[in-house]
Amino acid sequence: MNVPSQLKYTDHDEWILVEDNIITIGITDFAQDALGELVHVELPSVGEQITGGNVLCEVESVKAVAEVYAPADGEVVAVNEALDGGEETVNDDPYGDGWLVRMRVDDLSQLNDLLDGAAYEAKVEAS
Repeated sequence: MNVPSQLKYTDHDEWILVEDNIITIGITDFAQDALGELVHVELPSVGEQITGGNVLCEVESVKAVAEVYAPADGEVVAVNEALDGGEETVNDDPYGDGWLVRMRVDDLSQLNDLLDGAAYEAKVEAS
């Protein structure tokens, strides 16, 4: 299982890259592996305001539909349009080209409770 140490993680198996007040969100290697081959990604609209803890988007695999949650309040500033017809990119490169959404975060302190790589790895191994 790949868990890059420079990223933050949620209990819902999302990864977050923080760059100033812009965050990039995707699903972890563990999550994509558990879901299996992705066949559809339902992304939000650029400009959409999202409340932390609410559903940000959905990923659908041959096995299930999974919701991806926003880790903080903010505005969607970019979506990975390459996933429209290229959903397998999330399976192939979840931490790189398989990113889902970028958001401008209103209050970075909302990210203080995210897990670091070691804590996320321990959570997954305990489940």
